[in-house]
Amino acid sequence: MLFNSFQFLLFFPVVTIIYFLLPHKFRWFHLLAASCLFYCAFIPVYILILFFTIIIDYLAGILIEQSEGKKRKNYLVLSIISNVLILAFFKYCNFFLDNFNGIFSLLNMHKNIPLLNIILPIGLSFHTFQAMSYTIEVYRGNHKAERHFGIYALYVMFYPQLVAGPIERPQNLLFQFHEEKKLEYENISDGLKFILWGMFKKVVIADRLAIFTDPVFNSPHHYSPIVILLGLVFFAFQIYCDFSGYSDIAIGTARVMGFNLMTNFNRPYSSKSISEFWRRWHISLSSWLSDYVYTPLAIKYRNLGIFAIILPTMITFLISGFWHGAGWKYIIFGGLFGIAVCYEIFTKKVRKKVFKLLPLRLGNLLSQFFFFSYLCFCYIFFRSNTLNDAFYITKKVGVAVKQIFGKLIFHKHATVNLPVNLSELSLCITAILFLETVHLLQRHNHFETLKKSPVYIRWGIYYSLIFIIAYFGVFENRTFIYFQF
Repeated sequence: MLFNSFQFLLFFPVVTIIYFLLPHKFRWFHLLAASCLFYCAFIPVYILILFFTIIIDYLAGILIEQSEGKKRKNYLVLSIISNVLILAFFKYCNFFLDNFNGIFSLLNMHKNIPLLNIILPIGLSFHTFQAMSYTIEVYRGNHKAERHFGIYALYVMFYPQLVAGPIERPQNLLFQFHEEKKLEYENISDGLKFILWGMFKKVVIADRLAIFTDPVFNSPHHYSPIVILLGLVFFAFQIYCDFSGYSDIAIGTARVMGFNLMTNFNRPYSSKSISEFWRRWHISLSSWLSDYVYTPLAIKYRNLGIFAIILPTMITFLISGFWHGAGWKYIIFGGLFGIAVCYEIFTKKVRKKVFKLLPLRLGNLLSQFFFFSYLCFCYIFFRSNTLNDAFYITKKVGVAVKQIFGKLIFHKHATVNLPVNLSELSLCITAILFLETVHLLQRHNHFETLKKSPVYIRWGIYYSLIFIIAYFGVFENRTFIYFQF
């Protein structure tokens, strides 16, 4: 069930109204049943996989807490292996089989292992990581094992963030299911604002930009370098609005019922470096990788000199890339970020001295420009359908940059074959400018002033946003990009 579907428009208010009408002791069951229904709207049989991992991790948490010494670690390892094996089977099995077939072909070995005809369960990577954080935190003694099986199942399956995050920690979410939530105007107001803004980002910006970017990336050979470069920039905003839009709707949906989910995005494109970007982008994943992958590795390799920085950083980002998808293009995507972060660490002092010679605003603008340019380069490997397409697009983007700096955009041999008409292109550019204007207002805390404005001003803005969504939104039930992970 998509957040941008008519079914959800009915599902959400009905579930919320029943939730508040029920006595507190029955609410967990209602939310769990609603979450099961929500998930079954995709591929119903795959809910059995969720139940299997929930049972394993629920028992593992209790056994870890009750045990001592090596037994505690063994139960943790068993839990992690179970989760990773399920994720590996559905998400990475065909990737490895395909690579084995490639190796056999290079060695002239006439073997061809048939690929499995399986579909990746939606959101598997998200709820796998969330389940793993629970057993790890119990093992570390940061959280007590949950004895209420239904509450623990709800922690993994809570429908607002079930299929695309935020990836929650038990310390932030589990206790909230035990609390009795009251119907409060502030929660409803804040939640609906999150939903409205998230829906705007999804259907007005992301899905409209997709009309331009999909043809460009699906058939890059049909378009000129300049159009490919524009498609790449558009995709950067598309993926941000698509994913952060989902997070906003998830946060808003939970907030209406009184639950607080963690912030997942913090204006990431205002970053001045790749390191800062990962502190602002998909915060629930980057903090998960930092706590459970980078930090343990950094402690383990702390005596290896320069490699104490390089190894943990590269391993963490390669895992991040592989988490995003079963393909070499995703591994390259993660590796490029790892290289950039290592570069930033080792050149921090030099870069600081250089930028001190520049006016502050100019230095900030240059930092943001270089960061965003490199980010778009990384996105080539994320979005391209194949590695060959990625290399082709990279080459054409290089040509486009030369054309821009050489002022050859309108050269007589250049062709501009746009995938959309000029009015659609204007809407895409206007949507991006509107988004950045809102971000600028947020940066300067002007929305705090808006909260204190008269009712007619605030509601005028809300109604205007609803009108824009209804009139300019693309309602084709496009799935969210991160559902594939």
